[in-house]
Amino acid sequence: MSYDDAIEALSKDALKFVKNNSVLGLGSGRAATAFVKELGVHIKRKKLNIRAVPTSLQIKLIAEQAGIHLISADQIEKIDVVFDGADQIDSKKYLIKGGGGALLRENILISSAGKIVIMADESKFVKNFTRTVPVEVHPFARNTVRKFIKKLGGKPQIRTIERGYPFITENGNIIYDCDFGTIKSPGSLALKIKQIPGVVEAGIFQRKPDVIYKAKENGKFEII
Repeated sequence: MSYDDAIEALSKDALKFVKNNSVLGLGSGRAATAFVKELGVHIKRKKLNIRAVPTSLQIKLIAEQAGIHLISADQIEKIDVVFDGADQIDSKKYLIKGGGGALLRENILISSAGKIVIMADESKFVKNFTRTVPVEVHPFARNTVRKFIKKLGGKPQIRTIERGYPFITENGNIIYDCDFGTIKSPGSLALKIKQIPGVVEAGIFQRKPDVIYKAKENGKFEII
């Protein structure tokens, strides 16, 4: 038994939140990918009328392969349920997201969702955040944002891909991965980061999930 077994099991369990004629938000990551594959099978088996908004090209391709009816966010007024993963979850249920670079679109959907279902393995659960915070930045503000992040006590590092080229989000922006050490007041820090001119989105999500699935190494899962 492994995390993969637990993620498969919780993905099937999370299907209970999918209702006919609903609009779903599909986040990115390993758990979200597993869920989307199960969702495609579920929709066909139950003959459900489901529309879904993907947050990234990666999950869009997987959803297309699963036969899920996809729409863009500007075609709807609300999302019934968002299914997503997380890079870290602290003891107050704040989330750090953006490891895959889709933090802006993910937060837009989460902010407008009726219900939020987060799926992650137990290694992502911490008392206080300790990993870097992704910050999406307009390229024009690259230098000024870096300066302000440092004033907040952070150490910003521009995210790169192969051969050192900057990682560019699907919105045409860059990402700074910012090391703030141990973060004990994530809500306050998120607000300060978002006030910096040129910051498009911060990877600390302040809206708390309604349901959290914790995948365990023994192949089982816990619902929080």
